[in-house]
Amino acid sequence: MPELPEVETVRRSLAPRLAGQEIQKVQVLRASAIAAPDVDVFTRLLPGQHFSATTARRGKYLLLGLESGGWLAVHLRMSGRLLLFEPPLPLDPSHLRVCFYLKEGSRLYFHDPRAFGRLWYIRPGTSLEEQIPALQRLGPEPEDLEVLHLEGALARRTIPIKVALLDQTLLAGLGNIYADEALFQAGIHPLTPANQLKRPNLERLIERIKWVLTSAVTAGGTTLRDYVDSQGSKGRYQEQLQVYGRFGQTCATCGTSIARLRLGGRSSHFCPSCQVFPRA
Repeated sequence: MPELPEVETVRRSLAPRLAGQEIQKVQVLRASAIAAPDVDVFTRLLPGQHFSATTARRGKYLLLGLESGGWLAVHLRMSGRLLLFEPPLPLDPSHLRVCFYLKEGSRLYFHDPRAFGRLWYIRPGTSLEEQIPALQRLGPEPEDLEVLHLEGALARRTIPIKVALLDQTLLAGLGNIYADEALFQAGIHPLTPANQLKRPNLERLIERIKWVLTSAVTAGGTTLRDYVDSQGSKGRYQEQLQVYGRFGQTCATCGTSIARLRLGGRSSHFCPSCQVFPRA
């Protein structure tokens, strides 16, 4: 699933190219891709509108501003892509879910092989949170995360810290890849009970979360399978991964083989020597 760095990269690559562009027509090829309003309203109200220079990201949600004051909101989920090209689309057309025809001839494609992604049209004067209730439940953005918040949020949680970090109500935008990388850099075992981490550990973890995410955005995100930015370019952060996806390979820090375990239905990668499980 695209995480914060991937969504932020798509936002940055779209923003200057979409600003001022007029939507002439909207074609929905898979109705389930539209979360709200219904497809007929979605395709009727968006034509004639112009994208503004305002874009935003909240957690893993991409928010594209419209000059009317409305928004086009997108959640890429597992395999969604937003691509801005002149036709034809240079990908399998059978996975095209929504197409926005722009006046100047290019098209904004929503391409989604696994078909879990969703789009919303938020009308002017309507709050984003009203149309997308999940936004109300999101925790702080990583760049705004403070140790007092994290300390308080974890105080009564006995679940593994890796599981806690993936809770979007605790911290918005962090996902599996970057949680593994941040825990490795902070020297914290993914199974460590969340409420056992002391303030120095949490301060180090916050520092590493911010550093990893900033580095990943700089590298254009991580491409392991589907992810590309709005121009079809792959990310480069996979070249810097130290534990994620490196099961059985040698740790660059100590030479130990990278281990893997299942947590909450997801694979977690770590170094058994650099990330020692705390003993009572």
